[in-house]
This record gives sequence, C-alpha cells and structure tokens, in this order.
Amino acid sequence: MKAIEGYKLITPEDLSWRPSNLMRIPNADYLERTGSELLGARLWRLPPKSANTLHKHVIAEEFYFVLEGTGRIRIGDETLTVPRYGGVLVGPSQLRQVFNDSDFEVLWLIIGAPDKEFADGQIDLKQHYPVEPTQLPPELAGTTWPPKP
Repeated sequence: MKAIEGYKLITPEDLSWRPSNLMRIPNADYLERTGSELLGARLWRLPPKSANTLHKHVIAEEFYFVLEGTGRIRIGDETLTVPRYGGVLVGPSQLRQVFNDSDFEVLWLIIGAPDKEFADGQIDLKQHYPVEPTQLPPELAGTTWPPKP
C-alpha cells in the first residue's frame, strides 16, 4: 500500500449515494474517488428504525463520528449512545453494529484504516461476519429491516 502524492479535493457534487448491499442503508464513499490505499471514509445515512450490518474487521480500525442526530452503536455486548459530534474508535476484532432506534435520521462518518483488507482477493467472509450480519439489535425488536421492496 502506498500513500497518495499531493492532495485530492472532493466536493459534495462528487459523491454518489447508493444503498448498501445487505442492509440497504444509503451511503456515499468519499475516498474511493481519491485512490487512497491506506484510508476509507464513508457517510452513512441511517433512516429511523434501521441498522447496518453486524460485523468486525481483520486488521482495520474504524472511527465512527456522528454528524447529525444521536448515534447508537453496539460493540460486543455493550450499547453506546454517541451524541452529535461525538465519536468512537473500534478495534478490528470487536463485533460492531451501528443502528438507529429513534424516529429521526442519523448521519455517521465512518473512517477506517487500513482500508484494503480485501486487496489480495482472498476474502473469508466468516472473519468479517462470524454471526448472522443482518440480525437487528435488541433495541429494534419487532422492527423489520431492511424494508421489503
């Protein structure tokens, strides 16, 4: 992995929002446009009563930062409430899931390093998803997510 030379400017017009594969959470990848091999940064817009995947990483640390709303994240067996402009750094081996049990949208910026855990093409999804990744936290009991199309 190699660092970029100089700098790369990303404007809001450069972003492309798309739903995530498993949980259909709208997200926009900032750093895929820069060619960075060392860092990943993505905006995640969690709708009310939604959750992202329950997962962990092999080598990547992740920093979770709340830009709008009040964030909720479970790490292992703990649930944390993260205020606007608050953040949480999570180590690679920790099982984690960002979720929204409120009635208002929450916007997270999630930054990970190193970002290229899958760079060699050898993907063992059991390392990232050791349990069912689409299960919802207890706080969303009785909720159906992702919504049926």
